[in-house]
Amino acid sequence: MGKTKMKLTDIIKTHPAMDYIQIYHYICNEIESGRLLPVKASGLNGKKPALYNSYWIFQKEQDYSEIQEELRYQLNPLLNTEYYQKNPEKYKEDKKQIRLLSQYLTKDKELLTSPATINERSFEIFHREKFLDREKGRSLLSRLKFPEEKLNFYETSEPMSYYSHHKHTPQNFLIIENKDTFYSMRKHLIHQKDTLLGLKVGTLIYGGGKSIYKSFADFVNYVEPYFKQEENKVYYFGDLDYEGILIFEHLQKEYANQVEILLFTQAYEKMLEKAENIGYQQLPETKEGQNKNAGNSFFQSFSPITQKKMRNILEDGKYIPQEILNERDY
Repeated sequence: MGKTKMKLTDIIKTHPAMDYIQIYHYICNEIESGRLLPVKASGLNGKKPALYNSYWIFQKEQDYSEIQEELRYQLNPLLNTEYYQKNPEKYKEDKKQIRLLSQYLTKDKELLTSPATINERSFEIFHREKFLDREKGRSLLSRLKFPEEKLNFYETSEPMSYYSHHKHTPQNFLIIENKDTFYSMRKHLIHQKDTLLGLKVGTLIYGGGKSIYKSFADFVNYVEPYFKQEENKVYYFGDLDYEGILIFEHLQKEYANQVEILLFTQAYEKMLEKAENIGYQQLPETKEGQNKNAGNSFFQSFSPITQKKMRNILEDGKYIPQEILNERDY
């Protein structure tokens, strides 16, 4: 049996519809039943009839014996229930999902031999497609010490948009950070020729900023076979700002064992040329909150003079968007 101390004034607040005499009789009944015990050291309140200023409130401890029985003997043995045995009140909150997982592992475990997307697997087990990804599915698995990889699911990304001008190999692939540049370059390739600023391009890929981190993995693993030919080259072109630089460096590092990613240096140099023509002070301000911890692999692709120009722009709090170029420049 647990107990907590409560002031008389707080007891009165919890019963706003009662007048003082009603409160008095209520407290007397609670004392008689053993649910309240006056704290005599708190003293009387000076009213008639008098009441003590504080009381011990006794609460019956909940009986978790049935829950402990279920946790120890009725759930699938692949689930570690140690956390919930120590926190049975949490089990009451998660019971429905834990039972569904236990039932699935007992009756349908063979389904895990075939991979499924995270939302497909989530619905298959918990009857809620977003439970694993956006609700508390992962924390539930963690509490049960059940590795999520055992559920044999994979996460999906938004499909990457790309335009194949041709499928011959070897060829150059060009990743573009922004949508407008992708559209104008695609239009140029369709209606004019197969080069962009002197670079022959066979496939144009829309990266969409940092969303490329997930979508490019899917592209590398599942795109048409011609992409994987060793003779192919992959180039990147983004905004000249810290975020664009970090995207390039992330891709270069992440896929170092699968494909070499180079910089489309001609495009950056053309951006600089146009920026010089309008004046660097006319360039937009760098967006707040950007991670400025860029490495050196980006800058090493350029001459020392070009590197200095780029660094000066960034250090002055400016950046050059891809959109400084348009179809006439290609």
